[in-house]
Amino acid sequence: MLSNNKKHKEAFTLVELLVSIAIIATIIGLALPNFLGARTRARDARRKGELNQLKTALQLYYNDYKVYPASQNGGVGKLNYIAGCGADGDTLCPAGCTVDFAAGGTGCDTVYMTRFPGELGTSMFYNIANGGADFCLKGSLENVSDAEIATSWTRCSTKCSGLSGSDYAVCSE
Repeated sequence: MLSNNKKHKEAFTLVELLVSIAIIATIIGLALPNFLGARTRARDARRKGELNQLKTALQLYYNDYKVYPASQNGGVGKLNYIAGCGADGDTLCPAGCTVDFAAGGTGCDTVYMTRFPGELGTSMFYNIANGGADFCLKGSLENVSDAEIATSWTRCSTKCSGLSGSDYAVCSE
């Protein structure tokens, strides 16, 4: 028996498809800035960690030499480098060692830090203060609203000059 009833296929209407796309776009629009912000915060956390590791290395150097290593001007756009390597601890680092920050004896006997932060001398700067009794490290953070920036300025204002914008400072304490 043949029936004149046509089979009706179920499908989404154009309105339903547009509403679904709008909902998905809204969810992506809300989630994407949070994801990108997390990446920025992660890079800033890495910079802060590297500055604190360098602070520890400088304090170890101070324990050996009773003075922080000298800073050497790196030229235009590059404030200062650390001159605390070599046999006497007064050569621009790295000084022929397989590590970036070592001094004493043959020049490589006491390792203070195996690898400097890659941004040292470009967006991270080192400077000594008070005749070598203090130091200042500063690095630029991407998140200018980071609450730790203001805290670092308060802690290091007497040792670090020219702090501005997104500069995060670490100093001898």
